[in-house]
Parts: sequence; structure tokens; C-alpha cells
Amino acid sequence: MLNEYYACRHGESMANVKGIVISDPAVGTKQYGLTEKGRRQAAATAGKAEGFGADTLIFSSDFKRAAETAEILRAALGVAEVQFDIRLRERFFGEYEGATHSSYSKAWMNDALNAEHTTGGVESAGAVRKRMFSVVQSLETEHAGRKIILVSHGDPLLLLQCEFDGIETAQHRMLKYFDTAELRALIPKGLPIASKKSVDEIFSGIRNVAKIRGDLTEPETDSWGEDLLP
Repeated sequence: MLNEYYACRHGESMANVKGIVISDPAVGTKQYGLTEKGRRQAAATAGKAEGFGADTLIFSSDFKRAAETAEILRAALGVAEVQFDIRLRERFFGEYEGATHSSYSKAWMNDALNAEHTTGGVESAGAVRKRMFSVVQSLETEHAGRKIILVSHGDPLLLLQCEFDGIETAQHRMLKYFDTAELRALIPKGLPIASKKSVDEIFSGIRNVAKIRGDLTEPETDSWGEDLLP
């Protein structure tokens, strides 16, 4: 690629603290910005970001939590401006909007079965991957030799990493999730699409991540996803 790309998830937000899904642009662009901890996280990330000069380009989702994170990075790195691109917005979670974080695992398990599902009005993982990578494709035609930071959200950034890593969209939950305010290099590996993992393996990964995040309580049975088919 002509440029170097770095993915940065927003810092801790008010939505994270409340434990609710905020994916509707009508809400997320105006409310639920960073907490004080989130601001400190973003500042700490900027302070540890070595090799980024004032010529770094920063593109961001226009959701409040991402925009505030991007502005903290911009000020710390001495970059002239943050440029906003709606293609970097949060994945839309449809009927789960405003629900608790436990709803995420339902969408993720459907992703493992069909990356193009839109169950409950959820934006498909495949569609998110395409729009996120379209940002990179656009930037490749406009710039060369630049370091570019893309400030966005957990699911969209993981799906973008799938494109760089050559991983099937349905396997995005097998990647390490982005911590709040984490800055991660996106390295094009040029690998063929990874061989499919079993649905059981992917569901196991979803359960483990959700437990760590406190988003999921184990069911009494082991019948994962039977009621979540597209």
C-alpha cells in the first residue's frame, strides 16, 4: 500500500459506562461522548504514539465519542485538522439500539453463521467491512507516503482488520478486540482468506470475549445460537 494505516478505537464513553448500545447516528453524533477516564485514555495513547508527526492524517467517525478522541490525538500530535468520514461510523445494531451490551453477543453469533445477516435490522458485518475498506481505497488514490490514523469503533475496526489480515468476515470475533483508545497498526499481510473455523470455535471465542467484557451470562443449556438463525 502507498500509506501506513493505524486504527484507533475511541476512549471510554458514557455509553460504555452505562452499558448500552448507541449506534444510531442521530443519537451517537450528539450524545454519549467520552468520560474523563476516556479522555485520559486518549491522551495516554497520544503520548505513547511514537513516529507520528504533524503531517499525520487523522480521519474519524463523526460519533461524539470518536470525534472527541480524534481531537485529543490531533492536539497532542500537532496535526492541523481532523477530517470526518461517515463511513467510519459505528456499526448500526438495529433493534438493539439502547439495549444492554449483552445484545452484542446475539449479533456476533449471527455473524458467525452468516456474515451478511441483517437480523433485527442490524447492519451486516459484510457491509461494514466493505464501507470501512472503501475509506482506505479512497485514501490510496488521494495520498502517498503518509501515516493515517482512522478513529472509529470496535466492530468496524475489527472488520477492517479482517480485510488487512485476509480473514473471513464471519471470523471477526476471533481477532483480539480493540481496547478503548487502543492504537493498532493495520499491516496488509497479503494472505489468502483463512480457512473456515467451525461455528463452535467461533461461538466459543464470542463467549470468552463477552465474559471478559461482562456482556454475557452463560445459558443453562449449551444450545448457542439456535434461536438466532437469520
